[in-house]
Amino acid sequence: MNIPNTLTFARIVSVPLLIWLIIEGEFFAAFVVFMRAGISDAADGYLAKRYGWHTELGAYLDPIADKGLLVAIYVALGLSGHLPVWLVIIVVSRDILIVGAVVLAWIMSRPVEVKPLAVSKINTFAQIALAGFVLAQLGLGLGVEGLVRVLIWITGALTILSAFVYFFGWLRHMMSYEPEHVEARPKRQSATSRPGIQGAGVRSAGNGSTRSEVRAP
Repeated sequence: MNIPNTLTFARIVSVPLLIWLIIEGEFFAAFVVFMRAGISDAADGYLAKRYGWHTELGAYLDPIADKGLLVAIYVALGLSGHLPVWLVIIVVSRDILIVGAVVLAWIMSRPVEVKPLAVSKINTFAQIALAGFVLAQLGLGLGVEGLVRVLIWITGALTILSAFVYFFGWLRHMMSYEPEHVEARPKRQSATSRPGIQGAGVRSAGNGSTRSEVRAP
């Protein structure tokens, strides 16, 4: 396991710690863990590109770590009453629907490649910014309640928009997908129906054996 994958795995391990800190009201410590997770995310991306440390494991772990951390923060802040429940439901439901759509396409042998769209990147940025400002407000008392309220509505709208964009793209893929057709194999001809061979007669020999006699047409 190289350095980028180690940093990614550390972010995954920090998910339960972050949930516990938020539920216990340790918002300053939660803000520190959140900031360290963001720095490690940027660091592993830079190292992977700079030194070519790209691996298949890292390609799967990195989005899992990012989404797992973000969803955990939203659920914990929602349970503690610092984010509206409707926003938490929208954020979590969007990710569940995307994963379910990809799995369903794979089960139906119609694999779809999920690429990050522009609206999805903006939505992710808004979700991260909202989580960071909420934790900063709770842990440092920055007095940004008005900004948090605006970000809540912006994040909710972007999350719904990105969900619809992904859904209609997935639906268009499923409707237009054409599976490969397997050509039927030609039937094998019997020996008597092959061209050039006709009237095979069987005669008994004196010793009781049989032989075939092929007559030319």
